[in-house]
Amino acid sequence: MILRRFAFLSALLSFALLAACSTPGTRVVLLPQPDGKPSAVMVSTEEGVETLSHPFERATAAVGTRGAPIVDKADPERVKSDHPALFDLMPPPAQRFTLYFQVGGTVLTPESLAVMSEALAAALARSGGEIVVTGHTDTIGAAARNDELSRDRALLVRQLFVERNFPQTRVDAVGRGERELAVPTADEVNEPRNRRVTIEVR
Repeated sequence: MILRRFAFLSALLSFALLAACSTPGTRVVLLPQPDGKPSAVMVSTEEGVETLSHPFERATAAVGTRGAPIVDKADPERVKSDHPALFDLMPPPAQRFTLYFQVGGTVLTPESLAVMSEALAAALARSGGEIVVTGHTDTIGAAARNDELSRDRALLVRQLFVERNFPQTRVDAVGRGERELAVPTADEVNEPRNRRVTIEVR
């Protein structure tokens, strides 16, 4: 049986670890992602292909049978009780933090400095933890300028993590300008909740 990955690598490893079953053959169970995002995997034999795309869907190919794998739904509690070590190894869900900026620049609000410390502590608590920093702006100013400003905000926050001894190779920073507004507004609207950097610790 061949697994073709559509999903997060940790989920694929989970499929492989669950492949053994009590009857001769192969069984694959799709586990939910820790962050709740959708995932899928293709399970194929020489005679057919099935796609698992919902948590705890199961594909079984028994020895001596012909055709594509048989798909049904595994009992979540049974899977968890039969494979506790597997669930213990799954990474914890990602944690998200938001920092806000003064209008038109890269100066954090005083409240955001405390949130920055919380995000750093969360990242350091994870073995091999990574951080994705995404900068955003409100709709004041030209779109090109806001792209640059959002990137500058993200790079500033990335540098704050590095200065506090978080490995720089494990912090990514990107800018999204005014494309992903937290609060939809018309153009040229001063909206403090859109002047932000989001931090994902995973």
